[in-house]
Amino acid sequence: MSGQQSEKKKFTKKLLHKYRLEILNEDTFEERFAIKLTRLNVFVIASLSTILLISGTIILIAFTPLKEYIPGYSSTALKRQANDLNDKTDSLQEVIAMNERYYESIKKVLTGDVKTVEFNKDSIIEAAEKDLSEINLSPSKEDSILRAKVDKEDKYSLFESATSKVNFVLFPPVNGTISESYNAQTKHFAVDLVVAKDTPVKATADGTVIFAEWTSQTGYVILIEHSEGLISVYKHNASLTKEQGDLVKAGEVVAISGNSGELTTGPHLHFELWSNGYPIDPTTFIDFE
Repeated sequence: MSGQQSEKKKFTKKLLHKYRLEILNEDTFEERFAIKLTRLNVFVIASLSTILLISGTIILIAFTPLKEYIPGYSSTALKRQANDLNDKTDSLQEVIAMNERYYESIKKVLTGDVKTVEFNKDSIIEAAEKDLSEINLSPSKEDSILRAKVDKEDKYSLFESATSKVNFVLFPPVNGTISESYNAQTKHFAVDLVVAKDTPVKATADGTVIFAEWTSQTGYVILIEHSEGLISVYKHNASLTKEQGDLVKAGEVVAISGNSGELTTGPHLHFELWSNGYPIDPTTFIDFE
């Protein structure tokens, strides 16, 4: 028991034993600095220095831009840029999906399959929501008299609304004989005009080309979007002189007539008019002969 106490006193004495640390001038041995230390003081000072060094390093890395240079940490600017790119990607995906549905609806109109059109954008829309074959299109006697009167008074004016005083004057895309008239009951939403091959096809009004491509059934087709929700369609052309996105003026040549596509029996122009998604009879507003 006394031996353990003796060992403990020796250990305590060693910890508290004082040492003198001196710094001397090498040439003159003049004392420049001196300090008294014990083993306990050295241990305490070393421990505190280590703790302060570790704490300072952690704080410096965690709350300063230096952490970006340590593997495993990502840059704040990089994260922000990634979030911005993610938002833009989502927006672009929505735009692409909308355009795909839009072009799909146009293709259905070009092939005559307007019953299954579901997407509504500027035009070829609501005609698909209603089966025109189920609608009674037979006019009453009073309606026929009114229609004849309106045709005489407003032959070339297209749908003047109650809130707008702007009138459309539609020009014939070609002059020729009508081989097949507009018939909503048989879903022939156009007039077929017999013309000589390579006859210039002209825009019926000012507008923007929204479709100009080749289709297997209707050959070279061009669609022009006009103001007030009006779209004109020109099919079975031999070639096109305008591209998608081009601006055209009324009477400007947009195609050359021909006999292209599977659904044709000779040189002619298949011409359609759509107003706010509904097909309309072109002969109501245009004199082709």
